[in-house]
This record gives sequence, C-alpha cells and structure tokens, in this order.
Amino acid sequence: MHIDGTVAVSHAMIAFFCLALLLVGGSLAIMRLRHRYHPNLIGALLGAMLCFLLLEVLPSLT
Repeated sequence: MHIDGTVAVSHAMIAFFCLALLLVGGSLAIMRLRHRYHPNLIGALLGAMLCFLLLEVLPSLT
C-alpha cells in the first residue's frame, strides 16, 4: 500500500489508531470478564496505553 501526501498519512494513522483502540478495548473487556479485574485498573491501563500512543503519534502528525 502506497500512501502519498500528508492528509492520506494522517487518515491512515487515525484509522490504525482506531483499530488498535478497538482491539485493546476488547482484550481489556475480556480480561475484565474472565479474571474479574477492577474497572479502575482497566481504565488506568487503557489511559496509559492511549497516553503512550498519543505521545508517539502526535510528533509524526505535526
């Protein structure tokens, strides 16, 4: 797949970010159901992952 242009790159990164968010959210929901983790722990893990992704992706978008 060849992506050319700044708009196309940002759209592709947003699409991959949303896909990763769905996959991580689904896996965390399954962890909650199977292992009975506390919702605050799940929220903290999700927030840490989103913060890390935002810090990694934001410089490449600007």
